[in-house]
Amino acid sequence: MNKEQILSYTKEELERVVNPKFRVKQIYNWLYHKRVESFEDMKNLPKDLKQDLNQKFTITTMSIASKQVSKDGSIKYLFRLHDGHTVEAVLLLMRDTQYHEDGSIKHLPKYTVCVSSQVGCKVGCAFCYTAKGGFIRNLSTGEIVEQILQIYKDNNIASNRKINIVYMGMGEPLDNLENFAKAVKIFSDNDGLDISPIRQTVSTSGLSSKIKKLAKMDLGINLAISLHAVDDQLRQQLMPINKAYNIASIMDAVREFPINLRKKVMFEYLVIKDVNDNIESAKKLVKLLNGIQAKVNLILFNPHEGGEFQRPDIKDVVAFQEYLLKKGVICTIRESKGLDISAACGQLREQKLKEGVEQ
Repeated sequence: MNKEQILSYTKEELERVVNPKFRVKQIYNWLYHKRVESFEDMKNLPKDLKQDLNQKFTITTMSIASKQVSKDGSIKYLFRLHDGHTVEAVLLLMRDTQYHEDGSIKHLPKYTVCVSSQVGCKVGCAFCYTAKGGFIRNLSTGEIVEQILQIYKDNNIASNRKINIVYMGMGEPLDNLENFAKAVKIFSDNDGLDISPIRQTVSTSGLSSKIKKLAKMDLGINLAISLHAVDDQLRQQLMPINKAYNIASIMDAVREFPINLRKKVMFEYLVIKDVNDNIESAKKLVKLLNGIQAKVNLILFNPHEGGEFQRPDIKDVVAFQEYLLKKGVICTIRESKGLDISAACGQLREQKLKEGVEQ
């Protein structure tokens, strides 16, 4: 692109290039509340400023290449970027609209959006579909932000509706730390979408040195660790990155991470049949988490074409959960979403690659 994407700019950064500064608040209102895609549509800006913005910046850099709607209300998006590459994002309907007996609305729908941070991924987890395509490049801050704006617009979600954001789509967010961290600040800006950091969660495969860097930034977001195994030998088979960042180093970094007193560090544990679904693993997990304000999310593996792993039996997952609960560890079995569509991360992208969507 010849122009920079304005969505990559924090309000403070825009104030350095836009005069007078009070115009920046107006620009943010047009971008994040009215969701315009042209500077010409920013009606209360003077003509010369609109021309200047148009010369320097662009707003929209991606389009919806494909989307799949699940019967549970989840929507998986495949976005085509300006260079032809594609990334995925998912809108998860956590609670549908609820009504009173008279037909009036009791509760509005509750959403979580899972966004990507990279085209592809360097981590190469054995169970992950994204790993098949390798790593291509980091997403810019604007490309991370625009995924959310596109989903808001496509679903007519009001700009004042607060959603939850999870950075656990394609890619490792902490491998793109600077751009991801800036996206957190842009989302949480009071003049933007005003999505509190408490509603934002970063999921990492455990880059312990970068977890420590993130801790020093003190962004106020939630931390989720993709653990998936309780000893280095198995974790290294599932996640080669464990060679560089073993379990002990991850736990050390987690203990230093600032967590809101009302929150806990989340540990994502992908349960795979006959691999890590036994009680012995549950016992080791309890020992690992000793002294950590933790919550464990058990995720049932979503099988995909060409994968070697299988979905676990629910009775084994329940037994795993019950053991943790008895030992005082908060543990939930995450409800699977989108099983009737391309639910696994990277699966829709890979499918469309075969069809020639990404050139």
